[in-house]
Amino acid sequence: MMDIGSRGSVCRIKKCALDFLSIVDLMDGEEGWDLMRRDIRLKSTFLYCDFNQVISNAAKEEKQPLIDLANKLFQSIEELDYAVQIRCISLTQDRYDDTALVLEEVMSFMP
Repeated sequence: MMDIGSRGSVCRIKKCALDFLSIVDLMDGEEGWDLMRRDIRLKSTFLYCDFNQVISNAAKEEKQPLIDLANKLFQSIEELDYAVQIRCISLTQDRYDDTALVLEEVMSFMP
């Protein structure tokens, strides 16, 4: 059974995932790129902390799939962050699409 801290972390993971899915709307104009990059970094920090909490409290047989999913997510976010940093619209859209697929996987995996 999950403790209250883990349940809160799962809720925040789901909320950040939903927020991430709408992040592409920020990509308009010079200020949009900077705002998008700060938002990516902030949300990825929350996701990292919450994934750490969930993995720490997970049953032994659930830890490795969670670690693999977290690694896949953070690799995808890192690639998205790079695309935003260099301000390449086509690469950003491509990396966003990849990240969205991983986020959907995260949403379906979380209890």
